[in-house]
Amino acid sequence: MKQGVILINAYSNHPGEMHRVKRLKEAFLPLGVTITVIPNGPNLREIEGDFCIFLDKDRYAAQTLEKKMRLFDRAEAIEVCDDKYLTYLSLEGVVPMPKTVPSLLCYTPDSPLSEELLDSVKKLGFPVVVKESFGSLGRQVYLAKDEGELVSLSRELRLKPHLYQEFIRESAGRDLRVIVVGGKAIAAMERSSKSDFRSNAELGGVCRAYPLGEEERKLCEKTAEHLKLDYCGIDLLWGREGMLLCEVNSNAFFQKFEEVTKTDVAGEYARHIYKEMY
Repeated sequence: MKQGVILINAYSNHPGEMHRVKRLKEAFLPLGVTITVIPNGPNLREIEGDFCIFLDKDRYAAQTLEKKMRLFDRAEAIEVCDDKYLTYLSLEGVVPMPKTVPSLLCYTPDSPLSEELLDSVKKLGFPVVVKESFGSLGRQVYLAKDEGELVSLSRELRLKPHLYQEFIRESAGRDLRVIVVGGKAIAAMERSSKSDFRSNAELGGVCRAYPLGEEERKLCEKTAEHLKLDYCGIDLLWGREGMLLCEVNSNAFFQKFEEVTKTDVAGEYARHIYKEMY
């Protein structure tokens, strides 16, 4: 009997997560594959199955399970995509991205901010985007409009890994989400906001289908290939000289994407996994 596992976060109750699980289970039915949904927990070594669709971001759990079965996505790819600066380092020189400066590791909240770091960040220009290295749905992304806000955010985040990124004015409040499955970009969705520099649907962004051009297709497929991703959502920005890669999400939600683009993301992913496994 063909059997797969979907592993979800132990505390997850997000509607997008539940929809994704439901759609994937449905997509495997006509393929004759039984799917068991399991929350992350301490007994991972007891899980049985041919493969696991890993919908958590726990790198330790991913590495543990990968010793037993094929993971979609692989543990290394999940770890790189979960850390925004690791993503940048992995793709630096491979695809075009906004200029980026990493924060400095800090253990002592009362120590003065590094003037050298602040000087480097100010060279990016204002406003400057400040991102926590670990975050999702746009909630850990901020905009420093001037030096005062930069210093304030740097103090607030100093004990957390974070980065500073060039603000792409041409794409303010607007980005392009592309989903790649099995190395192929399958569709694109434009997200836009008139009230926020972030365009995430979770933050009120408006979504519409977007005709996927050759430039966007090549950039996204090159990114997925380089990071060895079976499935991902890639966010692009419109830059002055062409498209720029913003972020890569190895377990992107797709409810809104399917609704807007009329694309069977779950089916595409299930068929890719079936082809890889059987």
